Amino acid sequence: MTEARLPARWTMVWSRPVGWLLDHVLYRTAITGRSNVPKSGPVIFAGNHISFLDGPVMFGAAPRAMHILVKKEMFKGFLGRVLRASGQISIDRSGDRSALQLGKKVLDAGRCVGILPEGTRGSGTAGNISNGVAWLALMSGATVIPVAILGTRIGDEHRDSIPRLRRHLHVSFGAPLNVTRRNGESGRVSMDRAAAEIRAALAGHVQDAVKTTGQSLPGD
Repeated sequence: MTEARLPARWTMVWSRPVGWLLDHVLYRTAITGRSNVPKSGPVIFAGNHISFLDGPVMFGAAPRAMHILVKKEMFKGFLGRVLRASGQISIDRSGDRSALQLGKKVLDAGRCVGILPEGTRGSGTAGNISNGVAWLALMSGATVIPVAILGTRIGDEHRDSIPRLRRHLHVSFGAPLNVTRRNGESGRVSMDRAAAEIRAALAGHVQDAVKTTGQSLPGD
């Protein structure tokens, strides 16, 4: 994949089964809310971020294939080759319009994009998110699905830790959200409002998932 081209569809042929194996063989992942995901059309999966495994776990749990925006530092060596071969998109977190433009092209083609809008691993409360997800949603008209990912890091585990095998994980897909620009509203105001709406939806869904599953967030 190059940044000028859409990820090839064949990248999903092998990576989707690998995602399933991660969730259901290496780990024991309970998945809820899959019916909230539209069966067709562009979708942005926006998940909270507590662990290295959040993206792969969300990828394996989703009912539709997605291309995840992954920080460029991960695209090195063997892992970098795997990420490219599985159709993921490299993004510079300091500001990368080209990656967002490619994400928009993916959405315009009716596919799905995954993003962890908190940007860095933390408590996973979605207290703050980047405006990149809002830009994608506004510019593409894609439906946003908030995704709560729990169990990939618990208690006082270090942010760089990998959960032990066969741990129980939880992935919950929340109610769909659509954000649009309002008449007479400037681009900046629209962006800030859309980001606030997405943040509130994701933060609320994460808290609902914590209550429903009994799985707490890590103690950052």
